[in-house]
Amino acid sequence: MNDPKIFYRELDALLAKIRIEERGEDFLPSILHELAEKFESRLNIGNGRLYVLQEEVFVLQYPLDIPPGAFAHKLPIGSDVVQLAYRNRSYIYDDWSLNSQFVSAPQDRLVLHAAIWVHGPEHQWLLIFDLKPGWMREEINLFLNSVRTSLNYRLFSDAIGVRIEQAVQIQKSLLPQQDPVVNGYEIAGFSQPADAVGGDFFDYFDLEDGTFGVTIGDVSGHGLPAALLMRDVVIGLRMGLTMELRTVNTVKKLNKVILRSTYATNYVSLFLAEIEANGHLFFVNAGHPGPLLIKGKSVKHLNATGTTLGFLQEIDLHRDYARLEHGAVLVLYSDGIVERQNEEGEMFETERLVEWIIAHQKLDARSLLKAAFELVYEYGGGTSWEDDATMVIIKRK
Repeated sequence: MNDPKIFYRELDALLAKIRIEERGEDFLPSILHELAEKFESRLNIGNGRLYVLQEEVFVLQYPLDIPPGAFAHKLPIGSDVVQLAYRNRSYIYDDWSLNSQFVSAPQDRLVLHAAIWVHGPEHQWLLIFDLKPGWMREEINLFLNSVRTSLNYRLFSDAIGVRIEQAVQIQKSLLPQQDPVVNGYEIAGFSQPADAVGGDFFDYFDLEDGTFGVTIGDVSGHGLPAALLMRDVVIGLRMGLTMELRTVNTVKKLNKVILRSTYATNYVSLFLAEIEANGHLFFVNAGHPGPLLIKGKSVKHLNATGTTLGFLQEIDLHRDYARLEHGAVLVLYSDGIVERQNEEGEMFETERLVEWIIAHQKLDARSLLKAAFELVYEYGGGTSWEDDATMVIIKRK
């Protein structure tokens, strides 16, 4: 099993490359080369090849230097393997009888295969991979679906020049327009998308008896697909909490919403907390960077209490507790903050954020938030944000 944090980071880097790589005739072959370089050994896949649809047959486009007889150079659109890829958009061929269709000559030992159906407005492709011993279904499915979604979005957006101003306005309407006023607390939040729209979000909830809720989350990927899934998540949270399902049940139900979403890029990290007037804080953390609870030089990380959403049908998730004392600062953030890089490629890192908050914790919440964003922005050389960045500051007065 791969280290989830490293795996998600490398996958996000690949999806970012798909999003920003200059596109020419060799765009898909270059992405396939990147897949092989970064993920063959990690996912136990190999022999990636690209087929393009010509009339009624998928013809091998890349690589062209495959030895004769090694792999099929043509796959008819009516064949079983192509139809399975078409119906499912990505598919793992774990039926041994199907895998002979991927080779053009008998072999002593067949291997299993996986495929992605990629389509733009004018052309359609198949990406085929061998599955080597040690491959894991959950990781392969996550990989295939994330790459497929990102490639399809990129191809369509390039071809038709997608206008997303309406999506921008919708997303802005979903994020809080002003900081809430809660007796005994100072609260400030802000989200900076890397594109016109993004996958980061935060929100506040007015519960009962002086209790309020706060959430922060990060949808994998960037741009419109992430923004559309972000919309589903925010609306799902609001509906769940309105129905008084509260934290654990709400997040578990939300996981099922994400799995069914048409726009899913497959995973969402989420932190959701209920904070009482007396400082009692109950939270669930579904794979999100642990918020920081700081008072003086004391630091508590509100780490994960369950797995990332959108990955498994059933998730193990529990509620945890922390105490927000008078004068304490709670800092919620997305990985776009701590993973921003300077000119030397060094990340900002959580430790640097902790040290800075400790040194400046006397500031009010809004000033602390503004200064923190300025610090991280300048750390990256004042260049554009490569990842969505979000932060929420809560101080108990």
